Amino acid sequence: MKIYELFFLICWLARGYCTSDIHIGYQVSLAIPTSYSRGFIGRAFLMETDHNQIGPNFRGAISVEASNDKYTCSLDVFLGDVKVWSSGHLSQFYTIDKCTLQLTQYGDLLLKGGLDDRVGWKAGTSGQGVQRLDLLGTGNLVLVDAMNLIKWQSFNFPTNIMLWGQRLSSRTRLTSFPSNSSLSYSFEIQYDKIALYLYSGKSKYSYWEYTPSDLDGLNITYVELTSNALEIFNNENYRIGRITSDKTEPLRFLALGNSTGNLGFYYYSYDKGKFEASYQALNTSCDLPLACKPYGICTFSEKCSCIRLIKRGDGLLSDCTENVTEGICGRNDSQMLELQGVTSVLKSNPYKVNVTKEICANLCLDNCTCVAALHFSFEDDPAKPGECYMYGLARGVKQIERDGRLSYMVKVPKGTDQGHDKHSHWKKWIPIVVGVVDGVVLLLVLGGVGYYIIRKRRKSCADTGHSN
Repeated sequence: MKIYELFFLICWLARGYCTSDIHIGYQVSLAIPTSYSRGFIGRAFLMETDHNQIGPNFRGAISVEASNDKYTCSLDVFLGDVKVWSSGHLSQFYTIDKCTLQLTQYGDLLLKGGLDDRVGWKAGTSGQGVQRLDLLGTGNLVLVDAMNLIKWQSFNFPTNIMLWGQRLSSRTRLTSFPSNSSLSYSFEIQYDKIALYLYSGKSKYSYWEYTPSDLDGLNITYVELTSNALEIFNNENYRIGRITSDKTEPLRFLALGNSTGNLGFYYYSYDKGKFEASYQALNTSCDLPLACKPYGICTFSEKCSCIRLIKRGDGLLSDCTENVTEGICGRNDSQMLELQGVTSVLKSNPYKVNVTKEICANLCLDNCTCVAALHFSFEDDPAKPGECYMYGLARGVKQIERDGRLSYMVKVPKGTDQGHDKHSHWKKWIPIVVGVVDGVVLLLVLGGVGYYIIRKRRKSCADTGHSN
């Protein structure tokens, strides 16, 4: 990876850092390579906070980065080497020739590029009396007028990171995006809980929730990150809950992981010279929504095992990468296979309530967007009515101890599994038969069998010697 970090004249080169403000009329450009260079990153650091805080300082920069055979242009805020805010978080600005940051005479902050100076991002503060751009000690990038009144701030447009002192309300959320995927994660504030969600198309599924015990009929209004906890407040500004850090060191930021979707608190470790996690919402990999590939099961040993679907005459149907139900819809072309001893970490509102497992299976079969279903019986009897949950993706599946109330089913092409009952649209399917076996359990089983064979042979030899 080629990284070019450039300092412009606004930086105090002799002192090794930049000023923390930019005034109207300011403009700076960063050249974009004429040919595509994979991994290219070019940055011009323009602003820096004072050196009187814990750990690294905040720095503001314009960046040019290679992405998808093109170059992006963005305004970024860094805490040390961690990008904590970016203008291109939700929508990338692709351009050629140059990346230009300008604070116009009319008080608007904008990014433009190309041969025609096309505007790709702007703050939208023209005519509001903006005088300068400031980078505060909290990492908040603000546009202020002559009275130091804030007209625009980056804290109102969060990315996947929440900084110390920053508030997050029900109108905003943290978002992150796994690479090479159409899925996304979010951290959201609901009226009665805070939660992590996985978005897939128009559907969203929660995979972690925290409900304060002291709601007392009032709604959650906002959360704020302090030096040792995430504080939760109601509409009377009364703290009703908190999630504390596991370390005594002061927190610098909270992050929603791009690859994992996990929520973590981070402090700066002087010993290691980097940011370390002091709290993780999800402590085991099997509780992560994308721990395994599609149609994979996270086992007790936190390893991924594919759901091996055997189709008559065609060999193995799934290798954890295929969409086995693509283009398949209706009971004539598909059936449901039940996976015993597994569930999904993904949760949503029930699609139907007070329905049997067979009705739940048929609802998924008749829905072209459904690929899996979960039936939760009200009693310890799968034949009894219960809640039916439907999924548009087969992810977040993990192995659990057998629970007679739970039935997780996946949609497969008709004729999958040679032993299925032709008169039924769903079939019980035991994972251990088709290879979803925890490696530790398998070793124990094999070890037990070996021990049994050895003991039997020794006994047989002893009986033979005694008879002689």
